[in-house]
Amino acid sequence: MFQSLGRRDFLGRHALAPMALASLLADETRSSSGGAWTPPDGKPHMPAKAKSVIWLFMNGGVSHLETFDPKPELDKHAGKTIANTPFKDVQNPDKLKLARVTVINDANGQQRNVLFPTQTRFRPRGKSGIPVSDFLPNMGSMVDEMAVIRSMTTTDDNHGAQTQFHSGRHMLDGEFPTLGAWVHYGLGSLNANLPQFVSMGNREYWNRKDGHYLGPAHDAVPLRVDPANPLDYGKPELAAIDTDRAFRLAGKLNRLRQGEEPGDQALDARVKAYELAYRMQRALPEALDFTRESEQTRRMYGIDQGVTRDFGMQLLASRRLVERGVRFIQIQHGGGGAGSWDAHGNLLANHTGNCARVDLPVAGLLADLKNRGLLEQTIVVFATEFGRTPGSQGGNGRDHHIFGFTVWMAGGGVKGGMVHGATDELGFHAVEDRHYVTDVHATILHLMGLDSRRLELPERKRLEIDHGNVIKPILA
Repeated sequence: MFQSLGRRDFLGRHALAPMALASLLADETRSSSGGAWTPPDGKPHMPAKAKSVIWLFMNGGVSHLETFDPKPELDKHAGKTIANTPFKDVQNPDKLKLARVTVINDANGQQRNVLFPTQTRFRPRGKSGIPVSDFLPNMGSMVDEMAVIRSMTTTDDNHGAQTQFHSGRHMLDGEFPTLGAWVHYGLGSLNANLPQFVSMGNREYWNRKDGHYLGPAHDAVPLRVDPANPLDYGKPELAAIDTDRAFRLAGKLNRLRQGEEPGDQALDARVKAYELAYRMQRALPEALDFTRESEQTRRMYGIDQGVTRDFGMQLLASRRLVERGVRFIQIQHGGGGAGSWDAHGNLLANHTGNCARVDLPVAGLLADLKNRGLLEQTIVVFATEFGRTPGSQGGNGRDHHIFGFTVWMAGGGVKGGMVHGATDELGFHAVEDRHYVTDVHATILHLMGLDSRRLELPERKRLEIDHGNVIKPILA
């Protein structure tokens, strides 16, 4: 039987309430400002090369030395301390000032450590011949689509570096919006039926918000790859016919109120939010329904295999969401316990397992996007919080390493089949074309047609490092 519900109760009991409220707040922000400064109008500031971003983030710290940055000299001197090699200058105190310690005696392998040999082999891949390790044969087959950036640096030597890579700021500085929040804040919707910023996978407890001072409207909407229940409180409690009646009644009441207060922009925003929630009930389950995908496509993502099924489903969902106009999809793999990439011990087993879980799905995503003509308008990023040390304090693992590590980018406006930047002979310091994490942000925003300085709130002056610098050599 149809029940009389207030608008707030109605949203609270129905599908996609978080997204509706987020949209409400975002629309109110855009519609209520006055004076000389106005918020973004949803349009790019310059011609854009890309429409969407798929942000793949590996929690715990992927070893660049076992994935994309081979170091023969590391193997040559394995078993020695750094001080007993020709490269002892890498531990010059002046070169180690970058770190901002967040955990006392975190012991990240910077002193007295014994060099640990590479735990896998590398071989040239693709037409470009870029070396990629045997841990990642499928990603290696797609290396001609990638710009491999071997010269990343950050400053947080503990796992707050996850937040730092997303926001650009050290956790000791406070809380700041993430890259996805800035994209969501700056650009308008490509599909009014779907959220424009979504998150999947494991987010550590210190890294579960995005909007911060931009407001909760710009937090990612957490999704599960389950068409029957894609997010918390996503299933309506009323029958479909009663839901339709409730929406129609709410619409009539809202229109009556609009007639009484025609200049109330906040009310207009709320009306749109309720309508959006109604549309989301139908659009999200369809977007996450894989029954129309071919067996060949499912195999590309590894959905037919236990080890790759979960991550493969998230990446196939990402392709389907991008196809339907979602702007920013943030997927975090690992985190907490055995699933983390944080291989202080037994790196061989850790990276063998984690690489096996992500290698085929990531390669499948790139190939599928390319085959469908979507890669040229979609930026794919494979990133991690920091790298791993050349030495080991635990004997068979590597520790946190902020001084040089690798990420890669592909797709919309990125030049494929190239390596940019370099670390030294041991993979310790980025020594050529060094980049802080916000340079990745600046490059993505540039390709999306956004100028971060024009997004800045007047009451929240940002530091120069927050804006970063576009990595121009990797642009197509």
